[in-house]
Amino acid sequence: MTAILANIGRNVKDGLSGAGRGVVLLRAIVFATRQFWKMRGEILEQMHVVLVGSMPLVIVTSVFVGAVTAVQAVYQMQAYVPMKFLGTVISKSVFIELGPVLMALVVGSRLCAFYAAELGTMKVTEQLDAMCIMAIDPVSYLAMPRFWAAVLMIPVVTIFCDVIAIVGGYLASVVTLDVSSGTFIEGLRMFYKHSDLLGGLIKSVVFGGIIAMSGIYYGFNTKGGAEGVGRATMTAVVGSCLSVLVADYLLALVLFQIIFEK
Repeated sequence: MTAILANIGRNVKDGLSGAGRGVVLLRAIVFATRQFWKMRGEILEQMHVVLVGSMPLVIVTSVFVGAVTAVQAVYQMQAYVPMKFLGTVISKSVFIELGPVLMALVVGSRLCAFYAAELGTMKVTEQLDAMCIMAIDPVSYLAMPRFWAAVLMIPVVTIFCDVIAIVGGYLASVVTLDVSSGTFIEGLRMFYKHSDLLGGLIKSVVFGGIIAMSGIYYGFNTKGGAEGVGRATMTAVVGSCLSVLVADYLLALVLFQIIFEK
């Protein structure tokens, strides 16, 4: 029993210590933002990595998200709700929840793993130490561009996801579910609100910061050679996914009170 309690206490202590180091790293990134224009080339390169590198995954995921949402909505609605509300159900589901969260989990896992593996390899091969010796700040040169690239580009990726998912839902509804094009579009326009799209984009901005911070933090704190890089990458992805889900719940509580009810 004593050993179990000691293990729990040690894990809690390590968690709090890690959270503190994460806050310190975020503070350093915020201060390094003063060099945003100076590092614009590196930021644009990282934005290209986030957006262009993610597009094949975004397209495939979004099409099937929209199609599955349409199938499920028709199955649930056909005996109780007129089909003219199908477009409304799909658009609100995608804009508010499915688009931001699924992109954060799918694209974010890819990006988080990439950051953690890249920076972790630099850590264990002592490239970060070499940069410090040459008076190059790793936070300004490596962390800050990756952080802002994720924060700025994840919302853009989410917009692509929303549009493609709606198209996927439309095609699935019209081609395979015998819903007329006019009925779907009528429902899509009937209860559309800009606040739905805005709330999803606010979520995606926060998710972008979480994804970037998870990859950067675990990359910078990698230990133990190649095995440590693999362990750090796995931990970063798991931590990112869990943090996104918790943040989604907390943001939903706030956004439904501030934006969605208007």
